[in-house]
Amino acid sequence: MAEAVERNLAGCGTLVVEAGTGIGKTLAYLVPALLSGERTIISTGTKTLQDQLFFRDLPLVRETLGLSIQPALLKGRANYLCLHRMQLARTDGRLPTREAVAELEGLLDWSARTVDGDLSIADVVSEASGLLPLVTSTTDNCLGSECPQFEECFVAHARREAQQADVVVVNHHLLFADMAIKQSGFGEVLPGAAAFIIDEAHQAPETASRFFSLSLTARQVDDLCRDFLAESAGVSGAMAVLREPVADCLQKLKEIQLSVAERMPERGPWNELVADGPVRTALQQLDQAIAVLSSAAGELSGSAQGMDGCIGRLAELQACFDRFDAPLSGSEVRWFEKRGRGFALHITPLEVSSVFNAFREMVDAAWLFTSATLAVAGDFSHFTGQMGLADADTLKLESPFDYPRNARLWLPAGLPEPRDPGFLPALLEEIVPLLLASRGRAFLLFTSHRALREVRDLLTDRIPFPLFVQGEQPRSILLESFRQSGEGVLLGTASFWEGVDVMGEALSLVVIDKLPFAAPDDPVIEAKSELLRRDGGNPFMQLYLPQAVISLKQGAGRLIRDVNDRGVLVLCDPRIRTRSYGRTFLDSLPPMTHAEDRYDAERFLESLDE
Repeated sequence: MAEAVERNLAGCGTLVVEAGTGIGKTLAYLVPALLSGERTIISTGTKTLQDQLFFRDLPLVRETLGLSIQPALLKGRANYLCLHRMQLARTDGRLPTREAVAELEGLLDWSARTVDGDLSIADVVSEASGLLPLVTSTTDNCLGSECPQFEECFVAHARREAQQADVVVVNHHLLFADMAIKQSGFGEVLPGAAAFIIDEAHQAPETASRFFSLSLTARQVDDLCRDFLAESAGVSGAMAVLREPVADCLQKLKEIQLSVAERMPERGPWNELVADGPVRTALQQLDQAIAVLSSAAGELSGSAQGMDGCIGRLAELQACFDRFDAPLSGSEVRWFEKRGRGFALHITPLEVSSVFNAFREMVDAAWLFTSATLAVAGDFSHFTGQMGLADADTLKLESPFDYPRNARLWLPAGLPEPRDPGFLPALLEEIVPLLLASRGRAFLLFTSHRALREVRDLLTDRIPFPLFVQGEQPRSILLESFRQSGEGVLLGTASFWEGVDVMGEALSLVVIDKLPFAAPDDPVIEAKSELLRRDGGNPFMQLYLPQAVISLKQGAGRLIRDVNDRGVLVLCDPRIRTRSYGRTFLDSLPPMTHAEDRYDAERFLESLDE
């Protein structure tokens, strides 16, 4: 892999590599990238891998090779403390809870000691805290160089370091956000580079689609209204002008949230939203309230930097509403989703390949895309088609781990179809004996929260092992508790299918309830399907099946993470046996030895402790 990367960097080409677990792909691209002497941007799918790269892998390679390269770590602005907004939070009296008041005191103390202001690696504010959005900035509310604390700004400092660095480690969110900014003609966040390395590249198409979308959220409106009030405290007469129109906007926002919560599904197409009379009326009333607020705020233009920033954001919000009223393009889909007690409205492009290719043409650079899960039965065309990489060279490297000896794959026979109400109870009849044989130490991975909750309720009194259930604790704490228990059973959905490493004896059994096909009512997937049908394509074979195969590979990959790991993978969906497409899934998995029956799988699990 290192040799292929070296050739690609030298030839300024495009290379796509699937590197199985244990290849050492990080070292395989870091060594040639650092030896090339060219400025390189490395993008990862998760902040965890981003930190691992910067704090562990990069120093190792740099010291081993004796290189004096200058690296930089750059995250999205939501990861950094904003000193200006922290001061606003202290003075405007809108802290959401008593816990937030205590957290703010700890944050003030930490802010005097921190060098980089990176909240994501500091144990001072939890990810779920209501304080977090009040002490970090967004592109909407950042004052930029006009900020009174710009010289001390952690985001600005991190960006200056990135501009001067030889290697910049970012994540996909920041990379594609930067591309979207460039597309709109504004200045760049990331420096120019001779090479772009996209690790965990299987996440890139979805992340790109998100950042080339237009979104309007309840939180945007709420944050803007509250920022108007915060800024009004420092402008003479502003509160008298804005208090009533801001209160009206917040009231209209609550009415939409209530209507959406009571009347709408979790997600759906835009026309379903506006077809509902009360929801449509509530949206129109919010649009009108924002227009009234805009007229009132116009009187305060030029009164203060912060106020002018809010007025600019208000104009962008009105432009968003106008886009949702404009005629729909055939190359995009409009849809909505619930977010907790809020909502989000989106306009999403149906393909990102043309936009991404336009960016690639802007920069004269080599490109590497790598992940453990990019190919479908050895074929890369789904990924390269999504990203517009028709010119890419491809390389598939199998894992060096001894899967036939160390892993068993069991496909239970006789289970009902997943849609059958008896599917989950029947699944547990097969799985409970395996949990007892493995002494816990298991991941049960589900394709829906409903299935997870049902199994949790059915399983609680049937096994003597602690249950760790997604949603009952923050993910990082849940994982650490699972590892420490030594015999836990963890129940998780989508976020536990990838990016979760549990090495050694703490995990010996992974059970997957269903083949992870996308929900048929997903508005983006359905719009892409319709586009494929119009072009004479086959949505199932070209869209649903490849995506499900890659997701299954990620979930299955939780089992064997190290050369000495051993365990059993159970795929409970009978369709993998009964449907012709089942062979595509099996051909995409590592070469595990098939267990003849449940007793064979039990014996293998029991042998792990011998």
